[in-house]
Amino acid sequence: MAVQQEEQQTNSQTRTAAVDMKFELVVIPVSDIDRAKDFYGRKLGWRLDADYDNGKDFRVIQFTPPGSGCSVIFGRNVTGAVPGSVQGLYLIVSDIAAARNQLIARGIQVTEVFHSAGDTYSGPDEPYLFGRARVSGPDPENRSYRSFASFHDPDGNGWLFQEITARLPGRVTGGTAYASVTDLAGSLRRAAAAHGRHEARLGQPDANWPDWYADYMVREQSGEAPPE
Repeated sequence: MAVQQEEQQTNSQTRTAAVDMKFELVVIPVSDIDRAKDFYGRKLGWRLDADYDNGKDFRVIQFTPPGSGCSVIFGRNVTGAVPGSVQGLYLIVSDIAAARNQLIARGIQVTEVFHSAGDTYSGPDEPYLFGRARVSGPDPENRSYRSFASFHDPDGNGWLFQEITARLPGRVTGGTAYASVTDLAGSLRRAAAAHGRHEARLGQPDANWPDWYADYMVREQSGEAPPE
């Protein structure tokens, strides 16, 4: 009987672990709801999903960044956090220079692109994924996950761009998919550049370039080594 109960408990735990848990919302504390709505909507250009106001003591606004499966909400009586206290919100982009230039064109202050200081994690800078030491410029080796830029909303809530062009192994599950036209175009450009080097090694044009592109793009998303 005890063995049967243990098996039932184990099976129940296994079934629970298999349930999808998709990260959906981040609550941002703000002091001026309309000012925040203007920033995330008009300035950042994010999609407005909802603006519900009961006219008394409750209001909730939801925005979604381009290509994102996760949204942000803010409003009245939706969080007890101090306005501006949320930091380290990461927006993943495939071209950090283009993302930064887009925000600057919209009148938003963004830091220069920066990267980590190697094994040095302490320093005077605002903390982020790799500590408190920020080195000016993109990662010298153009490595995925290693280049950043940061900005803040009017209350001081902190956002960072992180450039990811290839995922680490095991970070992508399911079929190959792209969140936006920009991400797909970026992958095609990287495949084209890599294929050019491939043809240079062959010493002749590659008639099977569509297959090579497809293999490269699938491998890039799954974190596998690219084709030779």
